[in-house]
Amino acid sequence: MTAPLVRAWRGLTWYLREFTGEANWDRYLEHCRAHGHPPMSRYEFERQRTDAAERNPVSRCC
Repeated sequence: MTAPLVRAWRGLTWYLREFTGEANWDRYLEHCRAHGHPPMSRYEFERQRTDAAERNPVSRCC
């Protein structure tokens, strides 16, 4: 019975991380490590992401 609960918990955490954008930060850090360049701060990363969303509204009404 614990295996289905663990699988459900992992699925839920994956979904929430994708939905909130937390996984984007982890992918960015992994990209920086792979290419050997220093990452920007979390604030700069989020600011850049927000600015890009403002410039290119894709699925928003306003």
